[in-house]
Amino acid sequence: MRIPGRKQMLFSLLVSLAFCGQALAFPVPDTVSEAIKPVIAAPPLPLWQKHPASMEEWKAMVENFEKTVSASVPAFLQKMGVECEPSVMAGVPVFTLTPPSVAKGDEDKVLLYFHGGGYVLNGGLSGVREAVFMAKESGYRIVCVDYRMAPFHPYPAAIDDAIAVYGELLKTYRPGAIGVFGTSTGGGMTLILPLRARKDGLPLPGALGAGTPWSDLDKIGDSYFTNAGTDNVLTSYEGLLQDAVRAYAGGHDLKDPMLSPVYGDLSGFPPTILTSGTRDLFLSNTVRVHTKLRQAGVEADLIVLEGLSHAQYYFVEDAPETRFHFAELSKFFHRHLH
Repeated sequence: MRIPGRKQMLFSLLVSLAFCGQALAFPVPDTVSEAIKPVIAAPPLPLWQKHPASMEEWKAMVENFEKTVSASVPAFLQKMGVECEPSVMAGVPVFTLTPPSVAKGDEDKVLLYFHGGGYVLNGGLSGVREAVFMAKESGYRIVCVDYRMAPFHPYPAAIDDAIAVYGELLKTYRPGAIGVFGTSTGGGMTLILPLRARKDGLPLPGALGAGTPWSDLDKIGDSYFTNAGTDNVLTSYEGLLQDAVRAYAGGHDLKDPMLSPVYGDLSGFPPTILTSGTRDLFLSNTVRVHTKLRQAGVEADLIVLEGLSHAQYYFVEDAPETRFHFAELSKFFHRHLH
């Protein structure tokens, strides 16, 4: 039904007031797996509604989160049969993941991984869980970058660390043998890396996997509005997400492609696969990048998973949605790295 003029404006206002940053109650779709339904039905994560008011509060939040998540990682590594070795590469802390067996013919290839967390969370071991899934599925060695984060290290610290590690990998691996991937902030950094590499005169990697990328740090794009209150992970832009933008960008222009890669020149990019979900606050971030890549003549695949909020394609270890995502990502890299 079409709601004309002023009534449309009133309708939009009422919808906005209805959730006021809280999750909206929608039925769990019957079109998803039984394994993923509890995640879709869960209440919103309180973490992403926090507003740290001081550096001390930031520090406490970050340390508590990382301590809690990191504690579960050793058992997960053992279960998946993946080895994890911490080291330093180009002055940047990294974790190198080695799968149970490296795929035949892929010993000379590597994946570079950037974790998510809004440029403020998931440091140390807490940031490797997604990459462990990928190591097991793909049979590739993976270098996980433990990049510096806000508010203690604002822009451009994260991408400086990312490009430093990439440059170091280029000393050992052919550009076309390096795949880059990550989710959320990591997906955004995956898209920023080729822009920065081109700016620095470095060759581009062989393929990209940008999971629900934070490609526009400003509240621009349809799903920032339509999925606010529906996404039970991020919930809304006005929570910790907005605080993270201020902490990391530090007043820089949010349309700078080194912050929001959707505004960059994506022509000549490597083949790219993107993943999102129908309830994802970053669905438009993902769709806009896919459209722009296709307009630039770049080979780009887009997967949108039914019912999922932000990054939930790796929340449940044995869910069909999780297996599908990592299988598709793995096949994409095996097809394009050379």
